[in-house]
Amino acid sequence: MTEPPLVVGPDALRAFILTVLDRWGTPPSVALLTADLMIRTDLRGVDSHGVGMLPTYLKWYRAGYIVPGGEPKVVRDEGTTAVVDGQQAFGHAVATLAMELSIAKARTHGVGFVTCYNSNHFGAAANYSMMALPHDMIGISLTNGPWPAVVPTFGRQSMLSTNPISLAAPAGREYPFVLDMATSTVAIGKLSVAARWARPIPEGWALDATGRPTTDAALAYETRLLTPLGGSREQGGHKGYGLALMVDILCGVLAGASWAAQSRRAEGPSTRADIGHFFGAIDVARFRPLEVFKADMDELLRALKESPKADGHERIYVAGEPEWECEQRRRREGIPLAPGLVAQLSTVAAEAGVPFNLGTLGVRR
Repeated sequence: MTEPPLVVGPDALRAFILTVLDRWGTPPSVALLTADLMIRTDLRGVDSHGVGMLPTYLKWYRAGYIVPGGEPKVVRDEGTTAVVDGQQAFGHAVATLAMELSIAKARTHGVGFVTCYNSNHFGAAANYSMMALPHDMIGISLTNGPWPAVVPTFGRQSMLSTNPISLAAPAGREYPFVLDMATSTVAIGKLSVAARWARPIPEGWALDATGRPTTDAALAYETRLLTPLGGSREQGGHKGYGLALMVDILCGVLAGASWAAQSRRAEGPSTRADIGHFFGAIDVARFRPLEVFKADMDELLRALKESPKADGHERIYVAGEPEWECEQRRRREGIPLAPGLVAQLSTVAAEAGVPFNLGTLGVRR
């Protein structure tokens, strides 16, 4: 019988993350920001990019990729654009600074675009595109990665990272539109989640070392041979390949950061991850009256959801809607942690020299 998950309240989980980050020498403001974003990610049901990343962050911290006390700084600022040197800080802090700057520029000029280099993994891309929503703006958030995990169409060696794309747009009565997707068929973190639960993955997500499809999540996570979004050429995989390359152009080449194919040539990053990000903000009111835009957004989203359903399906969703509903549910019921992740977090706590009390604070169900 499969062991049930440990369900933990967000406050208890946040306190645990803060304790670990403090032991790593993270400034209190950065630790709180990072912990809050990790918890928000888990609340939204994106379990691959929340507290589940903490064991990986430990590895990167020990390897010297993450400098907890790093202070991101703006190194170029020219009207509607800016460039941020992440100083190897937590990507959450780098991305928040850059998106805040994008929003400020859009408020002044109508649009704002900011690139970042020398950064780290920033969690879920939607955390930053959504920052534009309270300002009645459209937000854009892209990131690349230095570790190859995706094969190009017709290739058999991973040359690209999963390179996610997020765009958030405000609406009126409907939930905002929040797209957050990897440009691979599946995000690498989804393999980690499946492996934690010992679940098979759908055929077409990943390949084994011989280039054949595999349903073994642990094997796929090890080989890191993901297919581009769409899968094979016949299924449109070349489109996902093109989107992934687009992200590397904006986040790597334009930003002056590394990209996965470059890392492949160098046999992996040596002293820093040098992840690149690209952020944008668009002030809706500079293009159309805000209330008209929101009314049209409502009409668009409602038309999609009210369109005829396929057999066996009672509902059509739009991007972001499942996450909004999951967040409301998990705020009431708690965040489920897979048994494998609980064991990993216990190891993180032991290495940091902090008590691990999630087992007593959570419940199995």
